[in-house]
Amino acid sequence: MASSNRNVTLTGLARRFVDDGLLDEDTAKDAFIQASQNRIPLITYLTQNQLADSSKLAFSAAMEFGVSVMDLDAFLPDMMPEKVVDEKLVRKHNALPLYKRGNRLFIAVSDPTNIQALDEIKFNTGLSTDAILVDDAKLRSAIERYLESSDSSMGDLDDADLEGVETEGGDQDDDGAVTEVDDAPIVKYVNKMLLDAIRGGASDVHFEPYEKTYRVRYRTDGILKEISRPSIKLAPKISARVKIMAQLDISERRVPQDGRIKMKLSKTKAIDFRVNTLPTLWGEKIVLRILDPSQAKLGIDVLGYEEEQKKLYMDALAQPQGMILVTGPTGSGKTVSLYTGLNILNTPAINISTAEDPAEINLEGINQVNVNTRVGLGFAEALRAFLRQDPDVIMVGEIRDLETANIAIKAAQTGHLVLSTLHTNSAAETLTRMMNMGVPAFNIATSVSLIIAQRLGRRLCSCKQPMDVPKDVLLKEGFTQEQIDTGFTLYRPKGCDKCTSGYKGRVGIYEVVKITEELASMIMEEASSIKIAKQAQAEGFANLRQSALLKVMQGVTSLEEANRVTKD
Repeated sequence: MASSNRNVTLTGLARRFVDDGLLDEDTAKDAFIQASQNRIPLITYLTQNQLADSSKLAFSAAMEFGVSVMDLDAFLPDMMPEKVVDEKLVRKHNALPLYKRGNRLFIAVSDPTNIQALDEIKFNTGLSTDAILVDDAKLRSAIERYLESSDSSMGDLDDADLEGVETEGGDQDDDGAVTEVDDAPIVKYVNKMLLDAIRGGASDVHFEPYEKTYRVRYRTDGILKEISRPSIKLAPKISARVKIMAQLDISERRVPQDGRIKMKLSKTKAIDFRVNTLPTLWGEKIVLRILDPSQAKLGIDVLGYEEEQKKLYMDALAQPQGMILVTGPTGSGKTVSLYTGLNILNTPAINISTAEDPAEINLEGINQVNVNTRVGLGFAEALRAFLRQDPDVIMVGEIRDLETANIAIKAAQTGHLVLSTLHTNSAAETLTRMMNMGVPAFNIATSVSLIIAQRLGRRLCSCKQPMDVPKDVLLKEGFTQEQIDTGFTLYRPKGCDKCTSGYKGRVGIYEVVKITEELASMIMEEASSIKIAKQAQAEGFANLRQSALLKVMQGVTSLEEANRVTKD
């Protein structure tokens, strides 16, 4: 990476950040290039990719440009003028009107070089504008709150407003009998559970009936936590309400059903839920997966790939043909990895088609198909149709059977880039799984170009505390003597009002294996997964455990969390 940065001369903010010790030279040059290519401010790029402390960046930029700096946490939202600046301008320029004094409007920005924002707001409002520099991360959060609160359909998300949240069902057949349940308390309760889940950063909501109790649980950062225990008498009404929202048949309680809910939080924000019902001994358990389209647009830099792993993935995406397989258990982030790759490839020059069950994230410019086995549209049928649609890139939600595998491999061998998933534990097991499905070893060796096995680990909050661990324990955990001699600091979770048990958010842990000539030869010989794994290790591809320990050394996660997600 450094060699490609050699000709870059740092000036302005980038130079200031290096001089103030916030970035090293190579990181600053790489960030400058990436921010320019992505057409986003340097400060925003650094903050989104967690390359430097956002508050320190704000103070450093303020010193460089001689402008005022403010902590948004200490600012009272009541002072913000309503409907002075069009919300399109607020979003376009990442600029928030703070307060107005006479004919002067004070604007919060995180990029002091954004003169265009002040000029355009001045032109549209007829007011003089003054910039106040603020923390980029806090600014983006404040803008979301400002836009949501300015939308009367959502208000401040008080209990009295919960019935007003608009919901739409997904694409379901119209033959199911759906009868509206006019029960305001139940409507309010279900809306509150879903909104609290969104605000709390949950990925799933579980509604679970038992013989004498009923509970609601959220999965946050991969861990389930009980949130509420309504009366068991409300179970049928809660189930009926969720099924109505998802346009499911409320009279059918004997078989599982799948649906979708779109919840419009405001004019500018909507969240999708994937809904599944399951008949259990004491009623229907309902699980809602929260689908956030913004996750696919975060960019590969924030997913947690190491530099070498990111390069392998980007190189594979740049190939005109071949197969990229992403593997891991349910909830390990496979969909986000795949969609991040598709988002990179998504240009007007490339025809991309996906077959999914169901499509989780909607992306403009990509032709997405929901498979429907009830009408004879499975993965294999969708794939055959794709090959008659002049495709460049094909994504198959999951390779489940030999027929789908053979068609996908044929597509990869005939000039198409194919992306798909398998439910296996490691890269080596993915190859042997395909052999066990009946795919000829020759076809695997000549079509598969890259395998990504992944897990999601909880990311330590900034309140983390250093801890001492004896060297013999570190060796037993898998750290090498060389790593121990180099020296690193281990951290443990502490907990504060901004996190959950010392953790905030999740980070990807990856095993990225390129199919080299040596590995291809072993596949042709139908070697075991153990031998393939050893060869991948010998060629320098870090396995999941090694990648997790590297995240521990970097202070991103704790040793306890690494053990939880990558137990040997």
